[in-house]
Amino acid sequence: MERKECNTPLPLRNMQVTDTFWKKEMELVRKEAIPYQWEALNDRVEGAAPSFCIRNFKVAGKLNRKRREMGASFEEPKYTFRGFESLPKEPGHLEDKFYGFVFQDSDFYKWIEAVGYSLTQHPDSALEEMADRAVELVCNAQQEDGYLDTYYIINGRDKSFTNLRDNHELYCFGHLVEGAVAYWQATGKKRLLDAVRKFADYIDGYFGPEKGKCKGYPGHEVAEMALARLYEATGEERYLALARFFIEERGRQPYYFEQEDRGAQEEKKGKEEDAWGRNQYCQAHLPVREQEEAVGHAVRAVYLYSGMAEVARLTGDEGLYAACRKLWDSIVNEKMYLTAGIGGTHIGEAFSFPYDLPDDTAYAETCASIGLVFFARRMLGISPEAEYADVMERALYNGILSGMALDGKSFFYVNPLSVNPVACRRDERKSHVKAVRQKWFGCACCPPNLSRLVSSVGAYAFSEREDTLFVHLYMSAKLSKEIGGKRVQIEIVSGFPWEGKVQIHVKAQDTGLTLALRLPGWCREYQIAGCLPKEREERKGYLYVKKDWGEADTLELTFPMEVCLIAANGAVRETVGKAALMRGPVVYCLEGADNGEELHLLSIDTDAKPQVWDGEICGLAAKRIAMPGYRQQERESGLYHVWKKPEKEKTMLQYIPYFMWANRGENEMQVWTRTE
Repeated sequence: MERKECNTPLPLRNMQVTDTFWKKEMELVRKEAIPYQWEALNDRVEGAAPSFCIRNFKVAGKLNRKRREMGASFEEPKYTFRGFESLPKEPGHLEDKFYGFVFQDSDFYKWIEAVGYSLTQHPDSALEEMADRAVELVCNAQQEDGYLDTYYIINGRDKSFTNLRDNHELYCFGHLVEGAVAYWQATGKKRLLDAVRKFADYIDGYFGPEKGKCKGYPGHEVAEMALARLYEATGEERYLALARFFIEERGRQPYYFEQEDRGAQEEKKGKEEDAWGRNQYCQAHLPVREQEEAVGHAVRAVYLYSGMAEVARLTGDEGLYAACRKLWDSIVNEKMYLTAGIGGTHIGEAFSFPYDLPDDTAYAETCASIGLVFFARRMLGISPEAEYADVMERALYNGILSGMALDGKSFFYVNPLSVNPVACRRDERKSHVKAVRQKWFGCACCPPNLSRLVSSVGAYAFSEREDTLFVHLYMSAKLSKEIGGKRVQIEIVSGFPWEGKVQIHVKAQDTGLTLALRLPGWCREYQIAGCLPKEREERKGYLYVKKDWGEADTLELTFPMEVCLIAANGAVRETVGKAALMRGPVVYCLEGADNGEELHLLSIDTDAKPQVWDGEICGLAAKRIAMPGYRQQERESGLYHVWKKPEKEKTMLQYIPYFMWANRGENEMQVWTRTE
């Protein structure tokens, strides 16, 4: 790994995203999703599953006050192990105890992170004031020694850190770190960051390689990359060392998760010889440097891999980067859907075996695609290679945006590539698949995760090192960067994802600026104007432009967006004889609203030319595609009959962007269609 290639995201304070497409999404999050999610966290959304998140912080703060007031006479609540606390029989009569999943705290932490990012792009005093009050509520729940997890603060501390595999304490801590750093960077306010450091110091005193310290590690990963970020924010080496410890300790035998006390032994699932499988679920079956296949819970996996890549970048660890590379190849070459969804099975929300990518039972959790973007961005930070950004772009425009409705008020947890609403309701094997987005979830990890990613999308588009600005994603923005004490000003005007024309206006006289411009993998040929051949060089899918910049220069890039028929590897059994449509970075699908029922009877005429036209979905502009094809006619009666060549009639297949499906009511959808 060449340390000189490492780069870091351009700070959000050094950019203003002006992009027509992404600014709309960011404003949707700011105006609709963030306020809506705040109401959901406070259990004020009618018809939505209750969250209890904010209520748990209030109860924890109340118990802390009682402890301080009563001192030694305070009787700790009796500990009870529950994955989800059931509701009381009488609605409205809630006791002062914990309700919800053990990881419920993390929903607020992701929300406050989204708020921080949003404030960097659009200052909002009312939102900031509301967030400050919420931060105070959270900090009041923290205990004197720094511990901050409402599940154990309310239920009793005697069992804390005894079930690392299942109970998400370190997962919640990781999201707390991410949220606190983001809010501090946006506002300069350190109240939550100080609470995080106090908790981090407590954790560092409890875990580590030193004698007498716990040798455990997170069951649900995220603390690893969060600790790396906390190190970069504070300069405290101990945090990076702790992140590395969690990574290096993982998967060593005897398996830590088999040794830890989970209370009643009968709660252990399976026999001792099944330990390998149990530990695969949370990527603890082998030391991370020996893992070559992405396995287990997909979100946990990519969060771990992101942490590994971040530690590899910060420490210059070539072996750790090589391990990340093997796992990356396993995902994108064998286990990733066309939409950049990952996690082929609902059993364990997990990766399946190579090339097992069923489209109608796909899990493809929104959070998993978000985690894949985290991983891709961190791999880019080590080595700027276009394939990482290609996957990042694919996920953002498809498998992630599909998780939120066009109005920002309903969400998909699961993102399938084929849906029959009747099957979703009547087939238990597909009960996890929904034909319409949901208002909220009891396990509501995806909505605030979406909000924090969309609000910070600029940090994934642009990165920097000393004299170089990288453009990974083409979106309109105004950027500034310092080189040798001089300020560089860059304005990008992009037509993505609908048009492939990009203008880059540069003010960088006497700075030695190099622009590194990604050449999208979906583009066969590109054109550039504004620089000479000797002033540019292609490396690893990036075009490096270095020239004597004047007071004002303009580069013009053209990436033709042709409609492409995409086929999957023949090892993917479900898609043999089928094709999907892509245009630029956008995956397209058929929907019943445009094509009628029984989409499985449609087929594409592969000799015909597609027609691209300007249309809209729910009032939002979008490029639509009309593709000549056929509809098979069912003329025979009875369940079976002697085969004969099916009769077909010509039709025009109407395609819409995949991320826009399910916004016009419940209907069928499919990405892969038979070919003729």
